[in-house]
Amino acid sequence: MSESDRWVDLIREGVDCVLRFGKLPDSDMIARQVTMLERLTCATPDYLARFGTPVDPFALDGHRMIGIRSLTTGRLRPMEFVIDGALKQFPLPAPMSVTGPESYLASAKLGLGLVQVPRFHAETDLANGTLVAVLQQCPPPSVPVNLLYPRNRQLSPRVRVFIDYVMRAFARS
Repeated sequence: MSESDRWVDLIREGVDCVLRFGKLPDSDMIARQVTMLERLTCATPDYLARFGTPVDPFALDGHRMIGIRSLTTGRLRPMEFVIDGALKQFPLPAPMSVTGPESYLASAKLGLGLVQVPRFHAETDLANGTLVAVLQQCPPPSVPVNLLYPRNRQLSPRVRVFIDYVMRAFARS
């Protein structure tokens, strides 16, 4: 078992299964959605004291984001908000960009900009006041987490047990 933000080629690399966060490209893999992750926009109290607390996404002039770079496209992901049921994207200046979720959250906790993270990733920081949720009336879209495995590969008993475990674990949350 390993953890990485790198896009793994299951067949070529001989990987039994993966958990993937986000929209999936078309593939002949078997994909089982295990959960939807609620996301939120947040920043440190210090950042908000310096740049102001935005009241809506259209009031983000003068704000900046910590850029998270897609490992598949190399592009920075814009800030995204669901406004009146429609997805709207807001690219902001990003004085810093990262490729991993740990660096992304750590940069936010340093007060370097706004971030959009899964709620579970920021719960402790929200509870202790290190981060503050903003723009909650128009959250970023929730993102699916899927378990993928090859369609035409015989699954070993240990992989079947793992898949069943993951499906049960996420069903309880």
